Amino acid sequence: MEIIFKNQPGKIQQHIYSVAIVLLVSAVCYAFFQNTGYHSVALILMAAVSVIAMFFEITPVITAAVLSALIWDYFFIPPRFTFQIGNEEDILMFLMYFIIALLNTVLTIKKRQFEKKAREKEGEENLLKLYNTILNSLSNELRKPIAAIKGATDKLLSKTQLVDEKLKTDLISEISVASLRLNRQVENLLNTSRLESGTLKLNGQFCDINRLLYAVISEFRENEYHHKIETILPESLPFFNIDFGLMEQVLLNLVHNAINYSPPGSTITLSVEYEKDKLILRVDDEGLGFPKDQIDKAFDRFYRLTNPGTGGTGLGLSVVKGFVEAHKGKVFLENIRGGGARFTIVIPAITSYINSYKDE
Repeated sequence: MEIIFKNQPGKIQQHIYSVAIVLLVSAVCYAFFQNTGYHSVALILMAAVSVIAMFFEITPVITAAVLSALIWDYFFIPPRFTFQIGNEEDILMFLMYFIIALLNTVLTIKKRQFEKKAREKEGEENLLKLYNTILNSLSNELRKPIAAIKGATDKLLSKTQLVDEKLKTDLISEISVASLRLNRQVENLLNTSRLESGTLKLNGQFCDINRLLYAVISEFRENEYHHKIETILPESLPFFNIDFGLMEQVLLNLVHNAINYSPPGSTITLSVEYEKDKLILRVDDEGLGFPKDQIDKAFDRFYRLTNPGTGGTGLGLSVVKGFVEAHKGKVFLENIRGGGARFTIVIPAITSYINSYKDE
C-alpha cells in the first residue's frame, strides 16, 4: 500500500476506499455465490477487512468490518435479502464474524503501531551509532593535526629555545600540513552532512579540465607529501559543464587517498579522456592496491583499510561517490596489473569548445 499510496490518504478518503473495497469484493462473491456458499463468503470478506486493516486507521476499518457483516447477512445468509437470520447456528456465526473482524482489526492496527515504534527506535539507535562513529573518528583524526599545530607553534613562540631559520621553516611546513589535514577532515564532514540532508545542489558551468587539474595539483606540494603527480591529457579537450568546486573536492580526496596508500617517491597519475559526451577521469597510484574482497566496501562511510598510520575518517571516498552521483555519474575502483589502484570517474557532460566561463 505504501507503493499504491505514496502519502497516506486522509480519513475521508480512507473511508471511501474501505467501502469501495468491501463493495467490490462483495460483488465478486455475489457473482460466484452459487459455487462458493455463504460460509466461504464470510472468510473472503474477513480477508478483505484484514487487508484494509494493514494500511488504514481504525475508524475506516471498523466501517469496513460493520459494512461487510451487514452485506454478508443481507445478501448471503439465508433467508437472503433480509436482515433476519434463519437459525441459531447462523446467528452465532454472524456474531463471531463480527467479533473476529473487530478483534482482527484492533490487533492488526496495534501490530502496525508496534512495528512503527520499533522502526523509529531502530532509526534512533542507528542515528546515535552514526553520531558516535563520527565523534570517535573525528576525535582521533582531529587530535593529531591540532597537537602538531600546537607543538609547532609552542616551539616557534618559545623564548627559552633558539629557533634557527631551518627549524623555523620546518615548523611552519609542519603547521601547514597539519592545517590542510584539519581542513580536509572538516570539509569531508560538512560534505557528508550536505549529502545526508539532501541540500546539495550542483552549480554547473563550463570548465577547463586543465584548470581543474592545476587547482588540485597546486594543493599538494612535493616537499610536504613526497609524491610526484603527473597528468595525461589529450591535445584538445572541450569545456565540460560540471560543478567545478565539487569535482575539485572529488579529485582532492582521490589524490589524498593515493598519497596515503602508496609509498613516498611514487607517482600519482591523473588522466583525462573524452568519449561520446562523457568525461572520464582516472587517478592511478603505485601502491599495493585494494584487497579484492574489500573493493565493494571502499565507498562506504567510515570504511578504512586496516593499514596502520594512514589515518582518515573514512569519509573521503563516500564523499567522492556522492558528488559523482550528483553529476549523474559513476565511480569505479580496480587494481592495476603490476600494482596500484585506479579510480575511474565517468560523468555524462554537456560540452562546448567556446570559452564560456561565468566568471570571465
